[in-house]
Amino acid sequence: MIMSLLASLALLNIAVRPRVAAALSSTAPAFRPDTSDYRALILSSAPLLDVRAPVEFLQGSLPGSINCPILTDSERHLVGTCYKENGQEAAIAMGNELVCGSSRASRLESWKTFCCDNPTEGYLCCFRGGLRSTTAQSWIEGETGTRYPLVKGGFKAVRRFLIDELERSLAPGSAELVVIGGRTGSGKTLAIQALGGGGIDLEGLARHRGSTFGRIPEDPEQPSQVAFENGVSIAFLRALAEYPSPGGRVYVEDEGGRIGNLQLPLPLRSRMGAADGVAVIEEGMESRLDVLVEDYVVELGARFEALKGEERGKEEHAAFLREGLLRIQKKLGGTRHAELAGTMEAALTEQRSTGDTSLHRVWLAALLVEYYDPMYDYQMERGGREVLFRGDREGVIEWAAAAAESLERRTI
Repeated sequence: MIMSLLASLALLNIAVRPRVAAALSSTAPAFRPDTSDYRALILSSAPLLDVRAPVEFLQGSLPGSINCPILTDSERHLVGTCYKENGQEAAIAMGNELVCGSSRASRLESWKTFCCDNPTEGYLCCFRGGLRSTTAQSWIEGETGTRYPLVKGGFKAVRRFLIDELERSLAPGSAELVVIGGRTGSGKTLAIQALGGGGIDLEGLARHRGSTFGRIPEDPEQPSQVAFENGVSIAFLRALAEYPSPGGRVYVEDEGGRIGNLQLPLPLRSRMGAADGVAVIEEGMESRLDVLVEDYVVELGARFEALKGEERGKEEHAAFLREGLLRIQKKLGGTRHAELAGTMEAALTEQRSTGDTSLHRVWLAALLVEYYDPMYDYQMERGGREVLFRGDREGVIEWAAAAAESLERRTI
């Protein structure tokens, strides 16, 4: 039904606007073909004009894509209802009525802006690479005189490629997978980030720090499960592009099955359980507390204040810490939770009046000893993976760098 609507819309006459056509033709090549080279599309970080409805885009998207829909959610709903109640012809008529005049002009203007901003590297994309993207392609060409290329097979085909590619990335014969382990506060994410292209920051892709205090203020909503899985596959694809020969290493942080509300892709969970080895970061209690105070008290507080203003930011940061502690009340026990909540309130009061954050170390240390450390030690005992290296955070980073240099010498 929607396909018939779009076919009808594509037959509308479109007046060419010479100014926009000139802007495109001055920067774009005479012809760029449609593409099914999904690997090149991903590795080049090509901008994508996604014309699916917003609800589809929110369910799953690709990095670098911008949603400029040909039918809005409400339009899809109205047309779909009309189709069910009155049949195809009535639905097409309603679609023609909805997507015309100013609404059609507004959509075209958004598409033209994207095309002018990305004249030599961008692509059009819809769900299957069918009538929605070809209709948008036709409208843009009629308006500008330039044919803008599309992704063959659309989002569905790229999604299939990324699912298969993640399995290939984790298969025997690809780069080794080494897990960076260590107790909470040891700075595993800092080590991953220091490893550059060889390290994959799963928590960064999930937009969550992985703990009960892991929500990120700037991104209160995590990506969809599909978007997260796409991001993980793309990260491996790019990391493995660094290793043209077998034997290279990719590093990930040791995670459970979930990061916030998101599940790790099953192939990755399985592979991490049977990883080629573990590098364990061992830091003392004071160093770990330094990391946690910086992460969850100083930096996080500053981010709340930058978003909400000083006064409201302080209030929301305090509420965030209280909520995080409340989420593990059952595991701590009611009495112990009340004791730590009281220490947290005293720490927040002292910090607000004097700027001193030292009292935060008391309740954080208790959480490490009583909650996080026993949980991590249990997971490590059950892991059964070979420990390749133990050392402090800088030692692990240096060890990984030395392994990369050794590989480079062997492959020259």
